[in-house]
Amino acid sequence: MTPADELIFLALGGSGEIGMNVNLYGCQGKWVMVDLGMTFADPGTPGVELVLPDLDFIEKRAKNLLGIVLTHGHEDHIGAIPYLAAELKVPLYATPFTAGLIRHKLIEEGLEKEVKLKVIPMGGTFQLGPFGFTYVALAHSIPEGNAVVIDTPYGRIFHTGDWKLDDEPILGRPSTAEELTKFGDDGILALVGDSTNVFNRRESGSEGGVRDSLLKLAQGRKGRILVSTFASNAARLDTLGKVAVATGRHLCIAGRSLERIVRVAKETGYLKDFPPLVDLEDAERLPPQSVLIVATGCQGEPQAALSRIARGEHSHIRLGRGDLAILSSKNIPGNELGIGQVINQLTAREVTVITEKDAHVHVSGHPGQPELKAMYGWIRPKYAVPVHGELRHMAAHAAFARRCGVEKAIVQTNGDVVRLAPGEPAIIGKETVGRQVLDGDVIVPADGTTVVQRRRLAHNGYLSATLVLGRGGKLMHEPHIVVHGVPVENELDKFRRDCARVVHQTLDKVGVKDQERLAEQIRIAIRRLARDYTAKRPVAEVHILSV
Repeated sequence: MTPADELIFLALGGSGEIGMNVNLYGCQGKWVMVDLGMTFADPGTPGVELVLPDLDFIEKRAKNLLGIVLTHGHEDHIGAIPYLAAELKVPLYATPFTAGLIRHKLIEEGLEKEVKLKVIPMGGTFQLGPFGFTYVALAHSIPEGNAVVIDTPYGRIFHTGDWKLDDEPILGRPSTAEELTKFGDDGILALVGDSTNVFNRRESGSEGGVRDSLLKLAQGRKGRILVSTFASNAARLDTLGKVAVATGRHLCIAGRSLERIVRVAKETGYLKDFPPLVDLEDAERLPPQSVLIVATGCQGEPQAALSRIARGEHSHIRLGRGDLAILSSKNIPGNELGIGQVINQLTAREVTVITEKDAHVHVSGHPGQPELKAMYGWIRPKYAVPVHGELRHMAAHAAFARRCGVEKAIVQTNGDVVRLAPGEPAIIGKETVGRQVLDGDVIVPADGTTVVQRRRLAHNGYLSATLVLGRGGKLMHEPHIVVHGVPVENELDKFRRDCARVVHQTLDKVGVKDQERLAEQIRIAIRRLARDYTAKRPVAEVHILSV
């Protein structure tokens, strides 16, 4: 489809799910993209770490794509750029801190010369065809969280990105109520907004309150203190730097992503009063009461620093009795098992563990209901299009927007084509969307042969039979049976003998004239045997060699 004299919104990711945000706006035959994010894999994609959006829709229309505008630097908004942006061959637009993070990603992938990155100052404006963009600073859990105001011939869009309200922000200056009200006074056709925390009836809270709580927890402690938080939360890093100075501790960080955030933050004018860092080898030799460690891995990621510390496998950091570990983060749905395992491992080492359930050690970067109500009161959009949430979040957001006086709210999901203007907004079509996975260095479809086969192998195991036939089609050896991941370990020898028996039976019944049919009948027979033994249906293969 090509947008004609109309304004179109189409989400390729982030609507109907939390993460992997990709939003398209179409007008007068042209498209712009807002954000290009990824998400992390779940157990349904074994062996895979990153999940990427399928951009087939816009790749087919890349000649009419004018650019990619990034709201902020979280992975679910910029994480797919190193893998997908080069194919689109359009410039990226971002404010300085976000651009710094993107630049490092492009350099790591050797793409810094292939992908144009244009840095826009905070509050800056620029034009892409029929679209005019203005960055509007909003508080979030990373520096330079931005909404984008998008001017079009059919009206103005307020695309919030991720945001919150913070009366005591640590880094940056978010827009004031007066400034946001001015946008509302000028008229907003539609607010396209964050739905993540719509069920939270309270405000998300201020980073300043977390700073006071962390300082109180750290004061008077005799052992090592480790704090694990989201690497991108530079405001939390600034807080921890101040806590380290106030309690007379040396600060060290464990995790490459933390190092990258600190480097980019300093390059772009943040963390100006950050204390000098001590490297991990030196921290290892310092008295326990003089060390504050900041580590990656608050979501229980197996290879992150915190998990390796909890398992006792880290090269330099050891925690034990008298030490304190603070998980200064919120549990992302789906990560509960990994986080629980880390907490149990730390507890087994007699480490005191504190989470957000025990003390005020984290605030969300997304708006609760009071903040949503305030924003709708300032912006006063005619329409609302909830994004960035599962369907239940977006449906609740739409209902809340209507209670706030919004004329109409559209509940859409990835692939729904929404005409915002002219006329009343409505879903007018459906485009195919999907997911891809980064498997090693290769991008493959999330529902393609590779992942489906691996899922089957992971769930059911593998079984094969190899036959060597001589002259006259007679077996030269007993069939060779291979079993991997089929739960027959207590009867393995008997199971192999029974597999060989059914191979003989099938060979006698079918004969060798049609070897393709013979192989398929043996495959069915040994798979049926495995099902009778275990109720599992393993991936089964049969190899026939004639000599």
